[in-house]
Parts: sequence; structure tokens; C-alpha cells
Amino acid sequence: MRFKVRYLGGAVLVVAGVAALGGMVMLLWNAVVPVALPDAGTIDYPHALGLLVLCRILFGGFRGHGGWRGRRGPWARWDAMTEEERAQFRRGGRGRCGRPETERQPRTE
Repeated sequence: MRFKVRYLGGAVLVVAGVAALGGMVMLLWNAVVPVALPDAGTIDYPHALGLLVLCRILFGGFRGHGGWRGRRGPWARWDAMTEEERAQFRRGGRGRCGRPETERQPRTE
């Protein structure tokens, strides 16, 4: 019973959140776009929900299924490296970019 209430409550929150976001998209669109683009008209609530879904499809927002939290790119690998691995990575990068390390002259000032 507690399990059902928990998931039913979660579903209600998701539906309420999507409805609120749709309303915000409609209000923002109707406040900004007709003023900025004179040929653009206002949109109603179903069109705002459609625009929200379209943005979700195109840009993959809402922080679901990993989002930005799971993808930190190369910095996650960098943080997981030991100091020795970092030094080895730096030495490898010097050989690929710019002059090779063997041609480098020490600075004399």
C-alpha cells in the first residue's frame, strides 16, 4: 500500500510539474515573442505543451536519464586519475601537440 501511494504521489507530481511548465512556456511565449517578432502570434496551452515536448526531444533537458550530472566529460576522468597517471598524460600530450619534448631547449636567463 505504501509503495502504491509513493509512486502515485510521484506521478501526480510529474503531471503537475509538466502542467506548470506548459503554463510557464505559454505565458513567456505570449509575453515575449509577439513583442520581439511582430509576425508571430500568441499560442494556447496545448501548443505550449507541444513546444515543451519538442524542446525536450531536441535538447534533452529536464535532468532525466543522466542529464548533465552523469556527463562531466574529460574532467571526471582527470579527477579519477592518480598523480602518476596525470603526469604520464601530460608527457603524452607534449609529444602530440607542438614541439616534441626532445627538441625543447631549457631556458637560460
